[in-house]
Amino acid sequence: MGIFDIIGPVMIGPSSSHTAGAARIGLLAHYILKEKPVQAAITFFGSFAKTYRGHGTDKAIIAGLLGYSADDPALREAFSLAKKANLTVSINTSENESNHPNTAQLQLVGCNGKKLDIVGISLGGGKVSISQINGFDCDVSGENYTLLSVYNDQSGVVSLVSSFIAEKNINISQMRVFRKGKHKQAVMIIETDGQIPNEIVDKISSLPIMHSVIAIDPL
Repeated sequence: MGIFDIIGPVMIGPSSSHTAGAARIGLLAHYILKEKPVQAAITFFGSFAKTYRGHGTDKAIIAGLLGYSADDPALREAFSLAKKANLTVSINTSENESNHPNTAQLQLVGCNGKKLDIVGISLGGGKVSISQINGFDCDVSGENYTLLSVYNDQSGVVSLVSSFIAEKNINISQMRVFRKGKHKQAVMIIETDGQIPNEIVDKISSLPIMHSVIAIDPL
């Protein structure tokens, strides 16, 4: 057990699960969308659905979407900041069962028309997992340097991407691949011990099979 499991993260708000975790979900969505959000439909499940108003879960997620971290006082002004940023927000709750009580679905539209549908889970102590991206099951924590690639599944992709990273002597600590089926769309999540340079991100992005390549630094 680490110190942050005992005292929790530095944050604005009453709950590490419902406030700090929610802000991290929004912030991860901000980086994954990779453009300014203009529409956000947020649906809360389980405990989130019952307590989001009192814990400021809605404000935390919106602030995260705008690029603010969990310890930023701006969380309190999230709705007014969203209005200034021309971000249209709708908040919904669902009685459907989810895999975790602290679950939120974010359906986003970016300023250039890009759409993103993610499911985020707040695990406690400010820790989170993005458990689904555009229908793909996955696991993105935001705690490590992460490369997220969406591509057309075919042989040789994993080894090719790995070789590009190895060119810079960057060690891969963990890799997970999720796909909808053989030769269909896939998501590859690579966590590394060091930051992946933009030139490598651009090199991977230039592959014809790639739909999206995003590098995320630890939050």
